[in-house]
Amino acid sequence: MIVAPQKREADSIFYELTRSICPTCRAVIDAQILLRDGKVYMRKRCVDHGWFEGLIYSDAMLYANSLRYNKPGTIPLAFSTEVKAGCPYDCGLCPEHKQHACLGIIEVNTGCNLACPVCFADAGEGYNLTVDDVERMLDQFVECEGEGEVIQFSGGEPTIHPEILTMLRAAKRRPIKYVMLNTNGLRIARDERFVAQLAEVGPTIYLQFDGLLAETLIRLRGRDLVDEKRRALDRLGQAGLKAILVAAIERGVNEHEVGPLVRFALGHPAVRGITFQPVTHVARHLPFNPMERITIPDVIRAIEKQTDGLFVQQDFVPVPCCFPTCSSVTYAYVDGGRVTPLPRLLDVQAHLDYITNRTVPELSTRVRKALEGLWSASAIPGTERAADQFSCASCGLDLGPQATDLADRIFMITIKDFMDAYTFNVKSLMKCCVEVLVPDGRMIPFCAYNTVVYREQVRAQLSARGRR
Repeated sequence: MIVAPQKREADSIFYELTRSICPTCRAVIDAQILLRDGKVYMRKRCVDHGWFEGLIYSDAMLYANSLRYNKPGTIPLAFSTEVKAGCPYDCGLCPEHKQHACLGIIEVNTGCNLACPVCFADAGEGYNLTVDDVERMLDQFVECEGEGEVIQFSGGEPTIHPEILTMLRAAKRRPIKYVMLNTNGLRIARDERFVAQLAEVGPTIYLQFDGLLAETLIRLRGRDLVDEKRRALDRLGQAGLKAILVAAIERGVNEHEVGPLVRFALGHPAVRGITFQPVTHVARHLPFNPMERITIPDVIRAIEKQTDGLFVQQDFVPVPCCFPTCSSVTYAYVDGGRVTPLPRLLDVQAHLDYITNRTVPELSTRVRKALEGLWSASAIPGTERAADQFSCASCGLDLGPQATDLADRIFMITIKDFMDAYTFNVKSLMKCCVEVLVPDGRMIPFCAYNTVVYREQVRAQLSARGRR
């Protein structure tokens, strides 16, 4: 008897087709998004370098449900580039980009006072921007945005730039709501006079803070910096400056520190929030397996488990202003030892659902607007604006007798996953709202800047300028 061959079921669900890049040559290629074993993978083929596959989200249900949080974009007042070669080759922003810049980044230098094994900027020898450069970039940002939301000064290590205080003041003089300084904190820990000068300017400090254990810092930053990081935080608190901790999370290195970091941040008077960033595997990074990388749901699960349910998965909601699989956020009201996540007081997910058809009363519309301000890349905890939005969102709810100093009692947790060559998705890129500003007037989406050779090109141009 002849046995007919049997067809077999595919091992994954073909979810969608998008465009990505080859991890080897960076050519733009088609990419499949596949759901398999409850996770989400990207699979793609380069004609010259073969097949590549990488994990992009460790929870297929959360990934699929994120679409309902995809808010219509806001078009900037002006664009800096034209549509010629197509995304991602026209970045600047071009008219095909679907979102304005919630947050603009100015990398004032490439130099650094550390030599971290993990550094997406590949900090080292290169260039220093001039004050004139920065003034032009700020003016371009305002021209495109009208009133800018957030400018963040970064590097390299921006605090070692000799004109960083002048640059911060230049941003403060312009119609930009918030100015941030992204730093490893070493100068803050060592230079009291500099901290006093910073306090006069008043930026929010975005402080690299990857863990509480020496071995974590040695693996990620090349040396034990635990004491200096804590000293920097203490000095910020003494100076009245607010900080957001920023922790790079890498598989096998510090995912066990996620919960302790949350509790530490909640307990420090200078800290108003913490951002977890799964390590972006561009430039300098540790060896990794693209099929086993840390993703947003992994961080959320670690927070829930390691804080004994202080925060749980349902407390985190995708950010609607960017593509919703890129970032998830929650807020909590902190009153002494009591921590109350906002989503337990209010159905945040229902208010930020942009797909389901429903009629909402005027109050709900106001609440939604407040939540959109909180669930945004431009949200800065510890500010009066965030306090007002939190108050509106939670109006009618009893926040206790201490609600009068609300700005200091709101705590924010963000998980932000930037794309690398294995996870790069043009669909997500086109709604990116975090842009790197460069002196020629372009505002380049962060993930494109780091993966599509923009960083290398800009660095070469600016370094050559300095050598002439």
